[in-house]
Amino acid sequence: MKNTILILGCGDIGMVLGRELLEADHRVIGARRSTAALEGSGIEPLPLDLHDEEALAALPDVDYVVYILSADRFDEAAYRAAYPDGLKAVLRTYEGRNEAPKRLFFVSSTSVYGQKEGERVDEETPAESAGFAGALMREAEQALQQSSLPGTVVRFSGIYGPGRDRLIRQVLEGRIAPKTPPMYSNRIHRDDCAGVLAHLIGLAAAGQSLDTLYLASDSAPAPLHEVMAWLATQLKVESTEVIQAPLRKRSSKRCDNARLRATGYAFRYPSYREGYAQVMQEGGFLAEPV
Repeated sequence: MKNTILILGCGDIGMVLGRELLEADHRVIGARRSTAALEGSGIEPLPLDLHDEEALAALPDVDYVVYILSADRFDEAAYRAAYPDGLKAVLRTYEGRNEAPKRLFFVSSTSVYGQKEGERVDEETPAESAGFAGALMREAEQALQQSSLPGTVVRFSGIYGPGRDRLIRQVLEGRIAPKTPPMYSNRIHRDDCAGVLAHLIGLAAAGQSLDTLYLASDSAPAPLHEVMAWLATQLKVESTEVIQAPLRKRSSKRCDNARLRATGYAFRYPSYREGYAQVMQEGGFLAEPV
């Protein structure tokens, strides 16, 4: 059955998600401040500023909402505006309607975890980040969980993909993370971000029950040194500089995606090897396929 899905913050991931939903014969509305990028995509553009009460009141009645906004910059005010404040405003808008959405999906982050010693984390692990980003993201999660609207939080780990190639460029500069102590990193390809959301929406539309929280990260948490060393081998470059200071404050954890995989989702890029091979090839970093 055709559903109407509103993507709030229809940027890079939202546009990939929108295309997948259109292919599944859903109606898709993409809301963002500037809608020029949506022209010709099949996604219906909706100019929106979440701080405009009149614009919020005019949001259409839809079957599903996906909240996937990004903060304008990395500071506390921007994060508060984009996550807890923005989400709460949307929740207030839809909670008072006769035709409320069947479910709202909030895209969160594994930054809500505070673990730094390589611990395994899953949906049952306490989320107690000491940083403002994780704390504000957690506040937004709790707002959805306390809402009268049915909701599901999806925590993405480090997102990479086309155009998100910072790690590749660091390796090309000859830089590498230290081998010891091991700093575990977690990631998910942009296309899997869209795939996970489309999968969960499909399950909901088919009448299947969903959990209120999923951790979405690929199946291969790995020390950052290992990932960068593999990239260096593929790129045929030599590592000459060990990155130290910027990594000392990083978290180190291993994300467990068992709950998500139990729903039947199969990762398109189950590890960094498949995912970065695609990014390097598409980005022109490699002369030959990996």
